[in-house]
Amino acid sequence: MKKIIFILSIFIFANVTAQTSTFNSLLQKHVDKKGNVNYKAFKQDEATLDTYLTYLNTTSPSSSWSKNKQKAFWTNAYNAYTIKLILENYPIKSITKIKKKGKTAWKIPFAKVGGKTYTLDHIEHKILRKKLFDPRIHVGVNCASGSCPKLHNKAFTSENIDAELEILMKQFINDPKRNKLNKKKMVHISEIFNWFKGDFSKDGSVIDYINKYADEKVNDNAKIHYLPYNWNLNGK
Repeated sequence: MKKIIFILSIFIFANVTAQTSTFNSLLQKHVDKKGNVNYKAFKQDEATLDTYLTYLNTTSPSSSWSKNKQKAFWTNAYNAYTIKLILENYPIKSITKIKKKGKTAWKIPFAKVGGKTYTLDHIEHKILRKKLFDPRIHVGVNCASGSCPKLHNKAFTSENIDAELEILMKQFINDPKRNKLNKKKMVHISEIFNWFKGDFSKDGSVIDYINKYADEKVNDNAKIHYLPYNWNLNGK
């Protein structure tokens, strides 16, 4: 019996690795280092993306998985289904233009995982933010828009997610297009720090969190201005 369980575990691990590798290859092929997506070319590989989505639909994430494994799985799922939504509506100027039965892109129940159907909002807010809380998840998930933290051109795994989220958060905070930290009396930062202020201020202020990653430290008493959000598609 133990031998059967061991063999089954090896098979499941191999399948997860293979499927994640498929998604990783698609990201490497169609997303550049700045997070710009070639959706036109990606559309030609939509069938390959669908094989990964089928894997998601037939795989039930378990609470017995490590937190990093669950986090990687659900973050990949969010990003893969966001890409799928864009491809189904491509060409389109913004994800905000997508609506179905009066529901916005984030509230459409279409993301199938483990035989259940989810909205993007549910994956982000009920699973990733609530059950697997990590402020860095905001640079892991991608809303297909210009002001979003860049879409990573790698798939997340249980082994790499911690290090990759650290890199992405540092890049995001020090990206002058998304955060302008070079003013002593006032800083201009992403609206993400306003929308999810509670996530970033669990152990201090938002500025405290930013200073964990900022190359140029922000004054503790600096005033904060939130930058207008660019919802244009993050495409080439």
